[in-house]
Amino acid sequence: MTAELHTLTGAYAVDAVPEVEAAAFKRHLRGCDACRQEVQELRETAARLGTAVTGTPPPGLREVTLVQVSHTRQWPPLVAAVRRAEPSKKPSVRIALWSAAAAAVGALVFGLATTTTEPGADPAQQQLASVNSVLTAPDAATVKGAVPGTATVVTSQSQGKVVVLAGELPPLAPGRVYQVWLIGASGVHSAGLLTPDGPHRTRPILADLPGRIDRVGITAEPLGGSRTPSTPAVAMIDLA
Repeated sequence: MTAELHTLTGAYAVDAVPEVEAAAFKRHLRGCDACRQEVQELRETAARLGTAVTGTPPPGLREVTLVQVSHTRQWPPLVAAVRRAEPSKKPSVRIALWSAAAAAVGALVFGLATTTTEPGADPAQQQLASVNSVLTAPDAATVKGAVPGTATVVTSQSQGKVVVLAGELPPLAPGRVYQVWLIGASGVHSAGLLTPDGPHRTRPILADLPGRIDRVGITAEPLGGSRTPSTPAVAMIDLA
């Protein structure tokens, strides 16, 4: 039995494993509590998705989900290391297919959590609900910037809000922080500071959307931020 079997939970949960591998994995489940629990949880999630009320997802939700998936590593369950009797000869293409299936399930779970969170006493839940209201607004407009790293901007005139997500930005010098700016005929307005949320990604920024804004810029500023941009923009996203 090799450690590769532990990567099959996502594909097995949605019946995306060939018959021979499925039989081997089924035998593996009898002695692996971690994999058995993960398969059960993924199947419950798939069942919830299957019975959910269908609807057309907003464009912003797809962009945000893809951004998160591109920066979120899909970890296998925590299990003890298993010594291999001989090097594995299974094709790397099959392993990539299993990983893709697990990533797809992860994307669906993220989308479900984003669309079902409601405001509560927890500030983080309130923030997520407010972000969700922008992403699901009928007039939500999404722009993905072709800049260093990745950046996605979602605006809603009816909500009067803007959501900014960024990742894979160049490393900062000590004592510096990334700040987001809303730029247009009405001037330059700070949308807030980008806060790390794991390797290579940041938390979404939610800000009021001033009138006559046509660009979103990101600059490196001193800790605590600046009243106005003090350095050239690292990234500039044109909303027009």
